[in-house]
Amino acid sequence: MNFVGKGIGKIDGMAIATGKPVYTDDLVMPNTLVVKILRSPYAFAKITTIDVSKAEKVPGVECVLTYKDVPNVRFSVAGQSYPEPSPYDRLILDPILRYVGDEVAIIAAVDEKTALKAMKLIKVDYEVFTPVLDFEKAEGHESVIHPETDLHCNFDIGMQQEKNVVSDQTVEIGDIEAELKACAVVAEDTYYIQAQAHCMMETYRSFNYLDHMGRLVVVSSTQIPFHVRRKLALALQIPASKIRVIKPRIGGGFGGKQTVVVEIFTAIVTLKTGKPAKIIYDRSETFSCTNSRHAMRLTVRVGADADGYIRAVDIQGLSDTGAYGEHASTVFMVVGQKTLPLYNKTKAVRFMGKVVYTNKMPGAAFRGYGATQGTFALEATINKLAAQLNMDPTELRLQNLIKEGETSLAYHGKILGSSSLHRCIEQGKKMIGWDEKYPQSRINGNKVKSVGMAVTMQGSGIAGIDTASAEIRLNDDGNYTLLLGSTDMGTGSDTILAQMAAEILETTVDNIIVNAADTDVSPYDPGSYASSTTYVTGMAVVKAAEELKQKIIDSGAKILKVSADTIEFDGKLLTTMTGEKELSLEKLAEIMVLGMGNLQLVGQGTYGSPVSPPPFIAGFAEVEVDTETGKVELLDYVAVVDCGTVINPKLATIQVEGGIVQGIGLALYEEVRYGEQGRLQTDSFMQYKIPCRKDIGKIRVAFEESFEPTGPFGAKSLGEVVVNTPAPAIAHAVYNAVGVRINQLPITPEKIFMAVQNNK
Repeated sequence: MNFVGKGIGKIDGMAIATGKPVYTDDLVMPNTLVVKILRSPYAFAKITTIDVSKAEKVPGVECVLTYKDVPNVRFSVAGQSYPEPSPYDRLILDPILRYVGDEVAIIAAVDEKTALKAMKLIKVDYEVFTPVLDFEKAEGHESVIHPETDLHCNFDIGMQQEKNVVSDQTVEIGDIEAELKACAVVAEDTYYIQAQAHCMMETYRSFNYLDHMGRLVVVSSTQIPFHVRRKLALALQIPASKIRVIKPRIGGGFGGKQTVVVEIFTAIVTLKTGKPAKIIYDRSETFSCTNSRHAMRLTVRVGADADGYIRAVDIQGLSDTGAYGEHASTVFMVVGQKTLPLYNKTKAVRFMGKVVYTNKMPGAAFRGYGATQGTFALEATINKLAAQLNMDPTELRLQNLIKEGETSLAYHGKILGSSSLHRCIEQGKKMIGWDEKYPQSRINGNKVKSVGMAVTMQGSGIAGIDTASAEIRLNDDGNYTLLLGSTDMGTGSDTILAQMAAEILETTVDNIIVNAADTDVSPYDPGSYASSTTYVTGMAVVKAAEELKQKIIDSGAKILKVSADTIEFDGKLLTTMTGEKELSLEKLAEIMVLGMGNLQLVGQGTYGSPVSPPPFIAGFAEVEVDTETGKVELLDYVAVVDCGTVINPKLATIQVEGGIVQGIGLALYEEVRYGEQGRLQTDSFMQYKIPCRKDIGKIRVAFEESFEPTGPFGAKSLGEVVVNTPAPAIAHAVYNAVGVRINQLPITPEKIFMAVQNNK
């Protein structure tokens, strides 16, 4: 292939690297109002009185809005296809405040200084309630976080509102208790996975104005333009046809921008005042007033027979969704969905548990989306089982993991279409030197080197739900415009999709103009989440390009007055097989668009898959642990990846490297922490530690390609699966070094030191 499989540079790379005005704040027009938010100082309270009269009199203040001034309609800010499985439990402004940082009032002024001055003049009296801060005590707590009667769900997710339970789920196949009882060996443990901040470079921001037709134009750093339009229409009670959402370049999202965090506040200001308005969250607001990964407690039991065949897997969980329920049930569901199918020699599997409200910042979408939490708990238990069986953990996995062409209990009879996971494990073992290094080697008196490993799976889009469309036009001068609704968050998806189109149309990538994403112009796309862009949108691009190519051949044949099946097209020339007649693509385009053809050639494609083929990774960590202090140094991390056909090896490699670093952060450093009264303590990079270059040692990435028959050119997803293996692999390596299992992330020196002391 000419372009697929080639490491082509990002088509927007130079513009971004040279500081061209490509981000939301770069596009703000002069005299735009600045929007600021007055926030709750309490974790759980009710506004009894609010007086904004003094604030409104400040020169330069355009409006001050409270819950009395906005529509009283409940909605969800989760970026999901309708009907969303997230509860409609939010108002634009609510008299009940459910976490420190919840919105009390919206202030719009000519500049930030004026807005902040007015904010200080707003007088609010609160009735303070007892907050629910421990998610293990939330169910049945005396404080009911959502007492309102107009909260509703689009379908049953097991909500018990009066008990603070958002979702209650049970999936069981076979008799789990009977199978566990019959097993020769059972490994069991409980794990705590902490909340994690997204830490994208560009914070949340949005800019709005009214166009000449009075329509609301929203320019936003979002992953989900079409979902934003639908959410705004509901919350603001205006037709979706009156809203246009434009997505410029995005400075990172990692799932956080799959939630409608800020767009509603600027939108209502623009509607109230008729003036442009913008909001830009500072880093503290981004940490404390948006969303995070869901904190969870997971208890896992894995049983095997005497020969090491895994016969039962049981995962029971509790998830903390915080003050609101966006993505609550689906993130929790994915914990089981992306773990239970892995080990397919089972006779029984079960996933069950609950999601609860607490008075903390909401959880929401985050790269990995539940699979990260589930992978840590399951893979740590698999490693424990291997130790109890006295088996090499790589051999235990090779014996039990699902293979291409097989099914599993959790797949309900569906066949796995592609997998090279077993090859990934074998290659990873060689790269890390597993046979020589496992489990450990002592360097000197108190330094120990050791290795650990884990495997994982994810999905590629949401089967049977999300559908993407793409459109390709042949322009009058012979180049192409590719219209997309997907959102490139810095991942290079625009480049990859252009590569696919170029491959089919037999042209160059720089001959394709990529336009994405504008809800007035772009074909529908749910957005960039659920690892869907390469797989789902990619197939839509393939279909559109194939349709356009056939139209080019048919139209050329008509002009040349020959049969279409006698035409050959090489991307530049249409030639008859005899070589007697030819027509250039440029001339064809001119005739069709400007001449007598009277038909601009356009290819359209729409794709939604009935399956979500999983990518796989085998991850291997080598660490050095100081047994006297508990300090862990990550020396080497090897990730061997099956993402089907690798469309762009350069961009794929940096996706894997970035995800691994994020996973290392979850494993060793990052932790969202709250004080006793529910105030976030980690609201800056001074308190919230993410890995720097010195923290991560070597990261080595290799690909073991499979071929996914339902994917574009055999490709599957990559963006999320990359974050899942570091935590369990590093935890395994630490155990192999010092003989203690740290089941509560992050794995800090203090936890290791105390565990070692208690183990003596």
